[in-house]
Amino acid sequence: MNSYDFLALAAALCWAIGSIISVVPSRHLGAFSFIRWRMMAVAFMLWPVVLLMGSWSALTGSVLIAMAVSGLIGIFVGDTALFAASHRLGPRRAGVLYSTNAVFSALFGFILFAEKMNLLTFIGTVLVMVGVSVAIFLGRDKEDNHAWEADTGSLKWGILLGVIAAICQSIGSLIAKPVMSQGVDPIAASALRVSFAGVAHWVLLWSGFRAAQSQNPLNAKILWQTALNGWIAMGIGMTCILLALKNGNVGVVAVLSSVSPVLLLPMLWWYLGRRPAMGAWIGAVLTVIGTVMILLR
Repeated sequence: MNSYDFLALAAALCWAIGSIISVVPSRHLGAFSFIRWRMMAVAFMLWPVVLLMGSWSALTGSVLIAMAVSGLIGIFVGDTALFAASHRLGPRRAGVLYSTNAVFSALFGFILFAEKMNLLTFIGTVLVMVGVSVAIFLGRDKEDNHAWEADTGSLKWGILLGVIAAICQSIGSLIAKPVMSQGVDPIAASALRVSFAGVAHWVLLWSGFRAAQSQNPLNAKILWQTALNGWIAMGIGMTCILLALKNGNVGVVAVLSSVSPVLLLPMLWWYLGRRPAMGAWIGAVLTVIGTVMILLR
């Protein structure tokens, strides 16, 4: 058990909170516009910290290139696909698709970095993945017809977008891993990733791409919700992930951060006033057992 494990779990908690906050503004603005304003809010939060700490001086050309590619793949493509999936499937089902990035990360980590898991960690990883899947796919009562559970648009497109988001998140983390291992400040790295992704979204808007335009006008309430989501999920959550990747195993970090859909269940219970189904509790127990096994490796 080490601090990197807890950082990955902290990121999962931030993402669970962020997913609830994101539902209203992302559906109001549309995925592209929501991400664009979200990136701006996070950049305005992170860059003053980077400038005050003076960590920008360590941002060399190779770091800039790596963070640019990581941000474009993991955030520009990945986050946009995630919120487009959430718009179609709701935050809970989109969450389980996104959590499969742990599988891709473990596979890519094994292929690219020769990372290995001992038996206890492997069993724990399997339990986490099974638990997350059970909690999401069996965590809904048939009579639950809340808007967050309803399909909006094509179900196939929602599933495809969720898988794309997972793969992009995995690739973005793998690209960041070698850079973070060199001791680059995670806050500066987060600021770079967010800034490059934000610029790409503005370029897409200025190019005339129709889907990049806001579906509805931005107002103060939506802007506040968007900024709060960005500060929690990106500003804190992604910085925790980059800290964890400094010396942590890519696959294990991805697995632990993938428990966010399970953490989301009690939050939805509180927010919607509806108790999760039995499948949700079974999945949560499996996930907790698997997480403990990983922490005790």
